[in-house]
Amino acid sequence: MFNIAFSIFNPFYLMPVYSKYADPILVDLLKKDDQLAYTEIFERYCKLLVNHAYKILGNQDEANDVVQEVFLSIWNKRQELILTGSLSSYLYKAVKNRILNHIAHEKVVSRYAESISNFIEDDYVFADFKLREEELEAIIAKEIELLPAKMREVFLLRKVEDLSYEEIALQLNITDKTAKQQVYNSLKILREKLKNFMTVFV
Repeated sequence: MFNIAFSIFNPFYLMPVYSKYADPILVDLLKKDDQLAYTEIFERYCKLLVNHAYKILGNQDEANDVVQEVFLSIWNKRQELILTGSLSSYLYKAVKNRILNHIAHEKVVSRYAESISNFIEDDYVFADFKLREEELEAIIAKEIELLPAKMREVFLLRKVEDLSYEEIALQLNITDKTAKQQVYNSLKILREKLKNFMTVFV
């Protein structure tokens, strides 16, 4: 299901002692770049957080993505991590904030789509919109071509061929966790590349 911890290091080398550490000790070790401490936190809380996110979003993939983003953010900002309460409270709050941002974004997209549907009654505006839409499609295609070869292959199999992660893993002889991480990385790169264009476009 998840692959952040697995993509950074192999959890099979996790020392059993880490499972006995209290959360504050794991957080202190995490701040010191201890990857095993990160893996233990991940294993301890990821399923609980995914279930929590799913109850709110009602979508398993979106719940997975939200929690994955939270854990990725924690690893990237581990040295600046400041907890005023328990680790569990921090994680649940982080997931909640991600969900609220996700919902807010969906509402913005929905409002934008509605405004476009009103505008297209005007032939001239519709023509302009179609031109911009074609320009956006061309830019997206170009950015996809610039992705690393293996990442691009996995991305296209998932988003164009609509294969499951398991099918992609079987076809490319990789794990489904690796396939999911490649798609996640692809989307992150594309969003960053398209950010400036979309600001102008919207």
